[in-house]
Amino acid sequence: MTNTYEDLYPVNKLRLAIVGAGPAGIYAADIALKAERDFDISIDLFESLPAPYGLVRYGVAPDHPRIKGIIGALREVLDRGDIRLFGNVEYGVDITMDDLKKHYNAVIFSTGATKDVPMNIPGIELNGSYGAADFVSWYDGHPDVPRTWPLTAKSVAVIGNGNVALDAARMLAKHADDLLVTEIPDNVYQGLKASPVTDVHVFGRRGPAQAKFSPLELRELGELRDVDMIVYDEDFEIDPASQALIDSNKQVFVLNKVMNEWRTRETGKASRRLHLHFYANPLEVLGDDEGNVTGFRYERTKPDGKGGVVGTGEIREIEIQAYYRAIGYYSSPLKDVPFDAAKGVIPNHEGQVIDADGTHINGVYATGWIKRGPVGLIGHTKSDAMETIAHVLEDKATWWTPEEPEEGAIVDLMDSRGIEYTTAEGWSALDEYEQKLGEPEGRARIKVVDRETMLKASRAE
Repeated sequence: MTNTYEDLYPVNKLRLAIVGAGPAGIYAADIALKAERDFDISIDLFESLPAPYGLVRYGVAPDHPRIKGIIGALREVLDRGDIRLFGNVEYGVDITMDDLKKHYNAVIFSTGATKDVPMNIPGIELNGSYGAADFVSWYDGHPDVPRTWPLTAKSVAVIGNGNVALDAARMLAKHADDLLVTEIPDNVYQGLKASPVTDVHVFGRRGPAQAKFSPLELRELGELRDVDMIVYDEDFEIDPASQALIDSNKQVFVLNKVMNEWRTRETGKASRRLHLHFYANPLEVLGDDEGNVTGFRYERTKPDGKGGVVGTGEIREIEIQAYYRAIGYYSSPLKDVPFDAAKGVIPNHEGQVIDADGTHINGVYATGWIKRGPVGLIGHTKSDAMETIAHVLEDKATWWTPEEPEEGAIVDLMDSRGIEYTTAEGWSALDEYEQKLGEPEGRARIKVVDRETMLKASRAE
């Protein structure tokens, strides 16, 4: 007698795969396990890197321990033991959509956004022109980026008025020795230590009232040792629309207060300066005959009375040797998954992935930045995951019917392919290894950068 699927694996159990072990993926797993339901759930979490936590580990500046404290909450979820983690497994290479359908009832993609939004202005391709996301990956010790970064510029421009721009600017302006209390990798410390930078200029298209900084991020700039904060009086002629925003929004009010306090500070004694420029629309990155960045040309803008800006026709130039764009993150497409290239997301309805006709593709879901774009904070990620999980649980009738749903089957598959995957226990071993690296220097940890070293540490070799 041949056993049916129902005999081997009752339909009152959900085998769920989640691709991406950053906050979005871990929160989705946690929410699913805590949800009210009349069936069991077994969850496997796949991550392309040997370590979990995504942009919390590889997208937050090392001198932000308060933000990185979220790792503690994420770790509690993984340490419970009811979620299996498979690190160093790349979707589309090591495992495919067909593999997932063979072993699971559904999959949630939570792969985030790690690339820079392109900026199409002349000169953007010059030597010395960079995406801030790549710079962030370097100083956060991402294993898949080069170990060195060309820090040869004395004057640098950072384009953007969000927290990523502030992070990049702060890391460029901050003295490397002041980062030794963090988990900064040694190669990053050595690179920043040798930097000859004296001036970092941050440019935004609109005014200070429209900046998207968080108050905490902005205040931290003013606390940098031996770094003058430079703001310009011409940027603080506030129009009625901006004043209304300042009066009605507490965050904008605080930002405006901090920057106005900087206007009264004495400057000129620090060895480095961090400049904030507003009302600057990028026009061109200037270069020399050898293809190196030499300057930045922009048009001065002014308020349009509605919260936006219009050009004034006044063109300005500033001498720089490096140009960083920090105008947003962009997600990467995934094999056999629909992708909206214009929006940089997987097309979906409340987390249910849809095809070109708007029809839900059975068994396929999304959460986090790959679902809604790179906006929002950790709190948004949780509510976002709740919405997606609600649909996963409600869609029981349209789940996939896997051929080999046994929990050992996916392990056998990866073993047969020679995939060198890591586990939650392996991450704990790597975590302990990094902490021991930091002990001789009195640091909480030193982050390991090399992927092979990460894998060896995960195996406690």
